[in-house]
Amino acid sequence: MEEVKKVEAETPPPIPNLASLDLSNDVSEKKAVVQPPPKPKALPVVEKAPEPVLRKASDRDIALAEVEKEKRLSFIAAWEESEKVKAENKAHKKLSSVAAWENSKKASVEAKLRKIEEQLEKKKADYAEKMKNKTAMIHKQAEEERAMVEAKRAEDILKVEETGAKYRATGQIPKKLLGCF
Repeated sequence: MEEVKKVEAETPPPIPNLASLDLSNDVSEKKAVVQPPPKPKALPVVEKAPEPVLRKASDRDIALAEVEKEKRLSFIAAWEESEKVKAENKAHKKLSSVAAWENSKKASVEAKLRKIEEQLEKKKADYAEKMKNKTAMIHKQAEEERAMVEAKRAEDILKVEETGAKYRATGQIPKKLLGCF
């Protein structure tokens, strides 16, 4: 038995299932009936500690003064929170108005920029058209000058041919021969 106790002391015995226990066996064999662990009791939730019973009028006055003080402090805290919320709302409103102002001014400036760009594009197109017209006029004048030079050349050649024919018909020699003698 001592050996068994030593073994039991060294390793904890397995917990038997209550349903599998057979209580009809010999009493000489000692089987331990394992009971389930007791359920923990739920502790009652205490919201406030009970107020002590006041014994004297001065204790009552002190308690009323404390209540008044707590009431005053809670009002101050509520007021403070309200003022903070008002300040936050006011700042948010101002920031929103500044953002709206900024967006409208940006849009106005961008519109002016687009208008100026359109005007510049229009001026550029007008200037390009004027330059093309001037180029066309110059080309026209050059063509006229070329036509006049060609006409003058043809006229001079015709005049020389007529004079040459006249000299041939009369047998006379031109007065200026090759212009260098």
